[in-house]
Amino acid sequence: MIDTSVVICTYNRANSLDDTLNCLTKQSYDASKWELIVVDNNSNDNTKEIINKYSGILPHLNYQFEPQQGLSYARNLGIKTATGSIIVFTDDDVLPETDWLETTLSGMEKYKADACGGYIAPIWETPPPSWLTERFYGFLAIKTDRTDDYIITNLKLAPFGANMAFRKSTFQKVGLFNTDRGRKGMTLSSGEDDDLFERILATGLKAVFLGQSRVHHKVERFRLSKSYFRKWRFQSSSNMAKSNGIPEGRRIFNIPLYLFPQLLRSVLKTIWGYVAKPADEAFYREMIVFHFLGLIHGLYRF
Repeated sequence: MIDTSVVICTYNRANSLDDTLNCLTKQSYDASKWELIVVDNNSNDNTKEIINKYSGILPHLNYQFEPQQGLSYARNLGIKTATGSIIVFTDDDVLPETDWLETTLSGMEKYKADACGGYIAPIWETPPPSWLTERFYGFLAIKTDRTDDYIITNLKLAPFGANMAFRKSTFQKVGLFNTDRGRKGMTLSSGEDDDLFERILATGLKAVFLGQSRVHHKVERFRLSKSYFRKWRFQSSSNMAKSNGIPEGRRIFNIPLYLFPQLLRSVLKTIWGYVAKPADEAFYREMIVFHFLGLIHGLYRF
């Protein structure tokens, strides 16, 4: 009778995972109709012990172990394991609201959607610094810009992995998550969600945003530093270059020559930003510098 599979991929976050699993015990959706698949992506803490604690509380709890390091590998194992016709994803640092599953499933049925995403509110471990305005929320997988329902028509509107759902048939039509993209262990990277939604939109499938499908995402203190943002941008752009490449232009060491003047211009704009612009604008310009540095690193290395 299971119609929905909830997939959580986890890596060395046992204590946080405990909070997430506890939230899922309070879901208003009929517990007999959904299963929970927790994919342990090679953790070396007490993750399995925490999961076992809920084996008698969450009636359809399925533990899976994915030794290949990488979020996309773990998600793909969750998809292959799922028995439900709807697959819902959240993360091990997320606290879903009690009606999260019920709202998500009813929204997908209402709009006859093949995929959906939802609202992601932050839980700040410490108050964010003044430069960290809403323009940076996307880097932290926070999505609070709209609370209404709408059709997702382009990648700028694509949801984040902390709150998204798909019909299982969608993966049969567009394929699984790209294992060249996404976080791998402690290497910060991204792009696997956008890559998947790009294929979904290109295939003509229907994706919606559900403003009342809500979760709360923990944002640890270390993520609120500029060094974290720089590292995230650099490693994500390096991974992007490795996965997609940049085909145009004359090259040196596999790097298109036009990237060098673009990097120089972005450096000059950043310097001017710190002289004459607000703090968030100045740092946003600096992030563009690290984007170009990451691209150059990825192209040179790979």
